[in-house]
Amino acid sequence: MSTLRRTGVLVITSVLTLGTTTVAQASSARTGNQAVARPLVSAHGWNKSQFNCLSRLWTRESNWNHRAYNRSSGAYGIPQALPGGKMASAGRDWRTNPRTQIRWGLGYIKQRYGSPCRAWAHFTTRGWY
Repeated sequence: MSTLRRTGVLVITSVLTLGTTTVAQASSARTGNQAVARPLVSAHGWNKSQFNCLSRLWTRESNWNHRAYNRSSGAYGIPQALPGGKMASAGRDWRTNPRTQIRWGLGYIKQRYGSPCRAWAHFTTRGWY
């Protein structure tokens, strides 16, 4: 029979979770949601540079998590819409569909800032967009 020795070292064997989502699942969702966004960004006439600005912006806002929720403000989803219900204008499935959230978010950015890089510039100076 083996014995345990006290070494002062704590070994953690569980998987880090974000709610009920593992880090690996979150990374996969982020990559998948970015893949959904690429052609939608192009459809707006924006290039790879604009996508890179969008990627930085939404990584900071939600890490591309379509279920991201800010408890203090109530912002929701990939674009962190406030209130989240505004995204219903892009589809009734706004709570669960990353494509719907991305479409709404790109429309918001185009209307308010003109481009993802201008939204990112605003974010870097003010901490919000």
